[in-house]
Amino acid sequence: MSLYGVIPFAHHLLEKTITRGDTVVDATVGNGHDTVFLANQVGASGYVVGFDIQHDAIQNTWHRLKNDQLDEHVELIEDSHTRIEEIFKRKGYAAPKAAIFNLGYLPGSNKTVTTNSDSTITAITQLLELMPSKGLIVLVIYHGHEEGKKERDALLSFTSSLDQEKALVARYEFSNRKNHPPFLLALEKL
Repeated sequence: MSLYGVIPFAHHLLEKTITRGDTVVDATVGNGHDTVFLANQVGASGYVVGFDIQHDAIQNTWHRLKNDQLDEHVELIEDSHTRIEEIFKRKGYAAPKAAIFNLGYLPGSNKTVTTNSDSTITAITQLLELMPSKGLIVLVIYHGHEEGKKERDALLSFTSSLDQEKALVARYEFSNRKNHPPFLLALEKL
């Protein structure tokens, strides 16, 4: 297949945005795959700030980072991504150039613990305030479960109402796949 899958396309967009030395956010660290990707993109002179509310997600990600010797320029925060703005200001981090959200639930864990539209929209709003022009937010939306459907609908409504003078919003998806395939929303701050 010559088309990118959703996650590879998300990474492709992030590669085009991130340069060595940037500060970036993994808003839902999960099992650490995106965190490792981001750490490799920013290099030793950059910084990754990762959030997750689940202890297992933080531990899984930390072990993955340690194994890949990428833990020195990453901070993992066991808390909601709704605190991005507060934490960035309190700790004096540089403005984030990019952020990724892998929405839904942590693979291999309790499927009743999911992301939700209220916290995700709050985090997006904060990131759009913090980010410089040309900053990028990538949302991978898994909507094959009840909470995911609610989050999808709220995010589509919210992002389509963003002022086009302040942010561009693009959608990438496979429209002929069965079983609610994930899709991507990309927001570029203007």
